[in-house]
Amino acid sequence: MTEPAAVVPRREPVLLRAVKSMALMRESVVGMIGFALVLFWVLVAIFADFIAPFPPNATMISFAAPGTEAPDGSTFWLGADHLGRDILSRIIHGSRQVLLFAPLATFCAYLVGIPMGLAAGYLRGKTDEVFSFIANVILSFPVLVLYVIVISTFGASAFNIVIAVTFASAPGIFRIVRGLALDLHSREYVFAAETRGESTAWIMFVEILPNARGPLIVDACLRIGYVIITIGVLGFLGLGLPPPDPDWGGMVNDAKPMALAFPYMAIYPCIAISSLVLGFNLLADGLREVSLRD
Repeated sequence: MTEPAAVVPRREPVLLRAVKSMALMRESVVGMIGFALVLFWVLVAIFADFIAPFPPNATMISFAAPGTEAPDGSTFWLGADHLGRDILSRIIHGSRQVLLFAPLATFCAYLVGIPMGLAAGYLRGKTDEVFSFIANVILSFPVLVLYVIVISTFGASAFNIVIAVTFASAPGIFRIVRGLALDLHSREYVFAAETRGESTAWIMFVEILPNARGPLIVDACLRIGYVIITIGVLGFLGLGLPPPDPDWGGMVNDAKPMALAFPYMAIYPCIAISSLVLGFNLLADGLREVSLRD
């Protein structure tokens, strides 16, 4: 009598897992608060042209206090800066810059760090030694110094900010992915793929990477928050997006000489940065709770 073949359990589809994770996310109060903050700023960025009371670079009344009425009957709800530009409108339009370049820079850093980490963790040996040495050399420098060196060398632009963040962040992502790959490379599904004769790329990106997605998603949310702060710091140092584009860090830098006399010029952009970073951090905490329950 022939024995029945062993039944190999099917993997749960990725889409179904995502739906279940979102359902669990609703049970995390912290995660939902973070999601609401991030969603608020995303909607502000999308509809900036409709909700901003003035064009971001329009000059009207210099140093107008919050609540001052504009010549056309509108109101400077958050006041105006030294050039007479409405602070609220610049914060609203500045959200587009932040929510475009922070995720883009983080995504580019993951494009570099993930393949290196997978190769080092799965192949090990000389590959691991070379990639780990490169990462350790870059991580030995203070991050802010790396940003300043790259931006000062190549100039202040959105493209160079993305390059600087990618260069400085990829080694940290590499180390996280490498640790996950070292843990997962001895799992049964990896041995099964090797037995079937699957290619190295298939094993790394189809077998190992999807099973490491939980910690990476949480890290991505936290890292986007760090990048938002970085973009703000670079703008404050005069190394951010070139004027006159609205930049939250640049707005704080412009208000620096007048911060004591007109504190609202610096306070409101700082609140915008803090609220968005807080949103991503709380969202990461919620995702971590979900991953522990899932």
